[in-house]
Amino acid sequence: MKYNTYTYDDLGTTARFASFQPTDGISEGHLMITVENPQGGFKYQLDAVTGTLSRFRELLPQSMHPVFKRYFLSDAANQAHELPIHEECAVSVVEQPPLSGSKVALWVYFQEQVEVTSLDCGLYSVSHGNYRHLWQGSANCPGLHSAMATRALLGDLAINLENEGGRLSDNCVRTWFFVQNVDVNYRGVVDGRNEMFKITGLTDDTHFIASTGIGGRHADHNVIVEMDSYSVNGLIPGQIGYLYAADRMNRTAEYGVAFERGTTVDYGDRRHIFISGTASIDNRGEIMYPDDVARQTERMLGNVNALLSEAGCGFDSLCHAIVYLRDVADYKTVRHLIDVALPSTPRVIVYAPVCRPGWLIEMECMATIPVCNHEYAPL
Repeated sequence: MKYNTYTYDDLGTTARFASFQPTDGISEGHLMITVENPQGGFKYQLDAVTGTLSRFRELLPQSMHPVFKRYFLSDAANQAHELPIHEECAVSVVEQPPLSGSKVALWVYFQEQVEVTSLDCGLYSVSHGNYRHLWQGSANCPGLHSAMATRALLGDLAINLENEGGRLSDNCVRTWFFVQNVDVNYRGVVDGRNEMFKITGLTDDTHFIASTGIGGRHADHNVIVEMDSYSVNGLIPGQIGYLYAADRMNRTAEYGVAFERGTTVDYGDRRHIFISGTASIDNRGEIMYPDDVARQTERMLGNVNALLSEAGCGFDSLCHAIVYLRDVADYKTVRHLIDVALPSTPRVIVYAPVCRPGWLIEMECMATIPVCNHEYAPL
C-alpha cells in the first residue's frame, strides 16, 4: 500500500490517500478528508472539503472514478440538504460528528477503469471485467421501529440482488447499520437481522456477513435505522472467506448476533479484507478493561491486527479506518494511540456510541494485498 498525505493550509483540511497500484490491472485507492482547522459554519467547511476533493482529483488519472462516498456530519437534520444533489456514485450520509471539532468529514473510495451506473432500485453498479460491484448508501424505511426496519432493509436488498442475478447469502460482502439511539434500538436490529438471515440461509453453520452496527442518525428523525451495503456479482465459490481470530474473540452467534468478524474476497490479482466493527472483547465474548479507554483501544487494535494477520497482512496494508467513540472526552487519549498505531492510514475518529454500553471504542477498516490466484479472474 502506498500512502500520501496532502495538507491544504488555505482550506484548513488534510487529505490522506492510500493507493493500491498493481503492475497490471486496475488501481484503487481510499481518500479521507478531514477538517483540521475548524472554523466558520457548515457551508464554509463543506466547501473546504469539496474543494479539497476537487483539487485532489486533479492529481489522479482521469480513469479513476469514485465508487462510494460517505459524509460524516455533526448535525444531519440541519446539514444534509446542503450536500451535492447529483452524485456520481453511491453516497452514504450519517450523523457521526468528527471529533476533531469539525462539522464534516468525507471518505471516498476510487477505482480505475470502471463503469459506474445508477440502477432504478437504488443500487449503484460498478462494472469491470467479470464483476459487478453493487453499492448502496443510506437505505432507510421511515416510521418503522428498528426490528421491522432492519427486516425491510435486508429484504429489499435480497430482492434487488436477485433481480440483478445475485443472492444475499452468496454475494453480499459487507453491511453497515446506523442506529438512532443505539442503546435502545440495537436489540431490534439484531432481532430483525437474525430473522432475515435465517430466512435467506445465513446461519452459524454456513456463514454471516461482515458488518458494523453503531450509533448514527439520518437527517429524518423518523428513520431509526439506515443501512449501507456492498455486494459483488460474478464471484464463484471459494472467492469469499471468513476471519475469526478465535484465540482472541468468540463467534458472534455465541452472544446472539449474526455477523462475521472479517471477510475476504480473493480476485486473481488482489485480496480485499473487510474488518467488521471490532471492540475490546475476549474469546468468551466479554468486555475487556471496562472504564479504561486506553487499554480498550490497545485490545481493540490487537484484535483487529489478529484478524488482519489471519488474512495475510497487517496495519501497513490498511486502506482506511473508522474509529467510533462513545465519550467525546476520550478523544485526545484515543487520537494519540491511533496516530501512533496508524500513522499513515486514511482515518477518521467520530462520535458514535458502540452497541454495548461497556464498550468505549470500536474500529472498522479495510485492507488490500496482492495475491496471484489463477483460479479467479482479476478485479
